[in-house]
Amino acid sequence: MSLPDTYSPPISASVPGSPYQLKSDPYSSHSLILSALGEGRGRLVLDVGAAHGYLSELLTARGFHVTGIEGDPLLAEIARTKCASLHLADLDQPLPQLDGPFDAILYGDVLEHLKNPLRVLKSINENLKPGGLAIVSVPNVAHLWIRLQLLAGNFQYTDRGILDRTHLRFFTLSSFRSFLRDADLDILRLLATPVPLPLLVPPRFQGRLFRALHALNAASARSWKSLLAFQFVAVAQKRGSR
Repeated sequence: MSLPDTYSPPISASVPGSPYQLKSDPYSSHSLILSALGEGRGRLVLDVGAAHGYLSELLTARGFHVTGIEGDPLLAEIARTKCASLHLADLDQPLPQLDGPFDAILYGDVLEHLKNPLRVLKSINENLKPGGLAIVSVPNVAHLWIRLQLLAGNFQYTDRGILDRTHLRFFTLSSFRSFLRDADLDILRLLATPVPLPLLVPPRFQGRLFRALHALNAASARSWKSLLAFQFVAVAQKRGSR
């Protein structure tokens, strides 16, 4: 099994007091999103739930023209410096007028935080160009660890992860497919991320053996998405675009 040439331990790209950070693990949702998009070449991208702009900054550096949406005023001020334009907006409220249409719209780890994610997804996707990509990542509530916890009678919210206490909506592989279908999206690729071991294991222990174990972790998640995927990442288009 070969390891990705781009593998590196996770870098710190977070704001003190904020749970949001760049996941630089090559198997993470952020890495899969960047890989799916490729080089920018001036293409227009909307980053929904931009947080403090960790993903917007990388997209801008790759040549994308990035517009962000963020609901937290403090995070929005930081993100504003990392993209071409930014809308301060609560996604659970009426949505702002956007400067699209866009070649791609990213929903990275955001829809699970919303009261009505289907409304938001369908409304914002009206700003997608014909043939444009909608890339959506959500956690898998049917992961083996959660199933074992339920078997033991536990369902404890945490500060981050699948049972992040700010999550309002939960998805399994089946319900995620149905959700995207209800949003009038056709799935082009459905990817899976593994448990983010680089965020759990101190960098000093992340040697060659660790990288091999994490590669196996990632391969297992891809092979058995419904049980071992930590997150699902869908690359999709509006129905009828193909």
